Amino acid sequence: MAYIDIGANLTHESFAHDLAAVLDRARAAAVGRIVVTGASRSGSVEAQQLAAAHPGFLYATAGLHPHHAHEYDGDIDDLFRTLLAHPEVVAVGETGLDYNRDFSPRDAQRFAFEQQLKIAVDVQKPLFLHQRDAHADFIAIVDALRDRLPPAVVHCFTGERDELVDYLDRGFFIGITGWICDERRGQHLRELVRLIPADRLMIETDAPYLLPRTLKPKPSHRRNEPAFLPHICEEIARDRGEDPAATAANSTATATRFFRLPG
Repeated sequence: MAYIDIGANLTHESFAHDLAAVLDRARAAAVGRIVVTGASRSGSVEAQQLAAAHPGFLYATAGLHPHHAHEYDGDIDDLFRTLLAHPEVVAVGETGLDYNRDFSPRDAQRFAFEQQLKIAVDVQKPLFLHQRDAHADFIAIVDALRDRLPPAVVHCFTGERDELVDYLDRGFFIGITGWICDERRGQHLRELVRLIPADRLMIETDAPYLLPRTLKPKPSHRRNEPAFLPHICEEIARDRGEDPAATAANSTATATRFFRLPG
């Protein structure tokens, strides 16, 4: 089996001291490709540089997470367009809305989201989306450009059934993380993952966040990493009533098509 981790924050400071070992463990776990998330100005630059240093293994996204939306300006817009001209930068984002924490004002979040959707329309690279506690505004914004948008994945889906149905009705892809392994808050996902068509499901770690709580033995630290993706895949497969090999193969094929990666 081969896996693609569609969302790993490998530019996070927790990976600075041992990134080479982290990548070696990912390869040993059959994680053959990783998309490094760009979520800030500097993070998007670093993600592109990291992907360029590991051709064919690492890829990157370029975008501004809603937590940083207040920083959006013309220079950032120009930067993202420049980064997206690189072949290893395969998606626009992480972008969207987050009303759970409101680290940026909501009007700034909506503006930054709209601007990044326009970039995606212009460059026609897929979208890597984030939404938390902002579903109505999120849907209204994407619907305004819906007929012109490239393919989009709602990354780290943790929502309810009605949200999932709205996304699937719009043709969106769904990214599932180790949140599904959290008995405190992810139990509902074990039912919902059955609703996701096999050709619209992708898997991700969101490393270093969301270490799967069902992982045994538990690491001595709380850092998640791409090598744990097969465990997440096994949990998803069990909940979908599938063989893990089928879930892995389907999610890998879907991610390859979605991000237009070499076969």
